[in-house]
Amino acid sequence: MRRITIGNCIDAPVVAMGCMRLTGAQDNLDSVIGTALECGIDYFDHADIYGGGQCEEVFGKYLAAHSDLRDKITVQTKCGIRSGFFDFSKEHIVNSVNASLKRLQTDYLDVLLLHRPDTLMEPEEVAEAFSQLEREGKVKHFGVSNQNPYQIELLKTAVTQPIIINQLQFSVPEAGLVTSGLNVNMKNPESVMHDGSSLEYSRIKGITIQAWSPFQQGFIEKPFIGDYDNYPELNKTLEELAEKYGVQPISVASAWILRHPANIQIISGSMNPGRIRAICAGADITLTREDWYAVYRAAGFRLP
Repeated sequence: MRRITIGNCIDAPVVAMGCMRLTGAQDNLDSVIGTALECGIDYFDHADIYGGGQCEEVFGKYLAAHSDLRDKITVQTKCGIRSGFFDFSKEHIVNSVNASLKRLQTDYLDVLLLHRPDTLMEPEEVAEAFSQLEREGKVKHFGVSNQNPYQIELLKTAVTQPIIINQLQFSVPEAGLVTSGLNVNMKNPESVMHDGSSLEYSRIKGITIQAWSPFQQGFIEKPFIGDYDNYPELNKTLEELAEKYGVQPISVASAWILRHPANIQIISGSMNPGRIRAICAGADITLTREDWYAVYRAAGFRLP
C-alpha cells in the first residue's frame, strides 16, 4: 500500500483502521486485524469514548496476546468528549490518556488527538498537559480533530509541540472540504465556507487530514455505496469506473479521496475483511483528473 509521511515524523499507510466498531468484531478479531495488517494497515485510530472505552480494551487484549506487534504499529487515540460537554482541561487530558494507556495495555501513545473543539479551552492548560505527557514518555505526537484553522492557531499560541493531524469528515457526498474552494467568488450554496479553508490551511502548514466516515453519507448515517435511492448517478459512475479500473465501487470511492494532492489519510471503520481489502485496493489506483471530477459531479455537486 502507498504510504505517506505524517508531520515529517510518522511513516504511515494511506488507509488506517478506525476502531470505533471493534467491540462488534470480537469474535472475528484475528481475521479483521490480520487482514488489515496483510493489506499494509499498521495505523489504528481509537477514542476514549468508542464503546465507552471497550474498543480500547478489546484492542489492548489483542496487543497483549501479540506482544511483538506494538513497536510495529502506530496507535492513536482521542480525548475531550464527555457526557454532555467537551473538556480540554489539563486534568481531563492527562487522566484520559492514563486511562487509555491502561485499557490499551501499552506504555505510550504514538498520537493523541483532541476530539472536538472545547470553546472553554485555555491554550496554556492544554500546553501543560501536552508537555507533561511528552516528558513522561506517554505521548509522542499530537493533533486535533474537527477543528478549523483559527482554532488550531489559537492552540498554537501556547502549545509548543507540532500539530501534525486534523481529523475531519470527508467523503464523496460530504465533500465540503473541496466544494467551497471550487466555488470561490460565487453566490451559490456551494460557495458557503463552513470550515475556514481547512484543506488549504492543512497543506500550507504540513498538517495531515485524516478523513473520517469516508464512505458514509451525512453524519455517520449510512453508506452511500449501494444507496440507489439517494445516489443513483453516483453509484452508476462508481460502478462504471470500478469496471474500468478492475476494482470494486468502494475502491473507487477510496481512490477518489486518495487522489487529492493533500495526501489525505483515510480512517476506515470497516470490520469486514473483504471490504477492508477493497478499500485498500483504492490506494493502488490513481484516478484521472476527468474521472475524479466525474465522481464529484455524480454526487450532485455543480461546477461554476
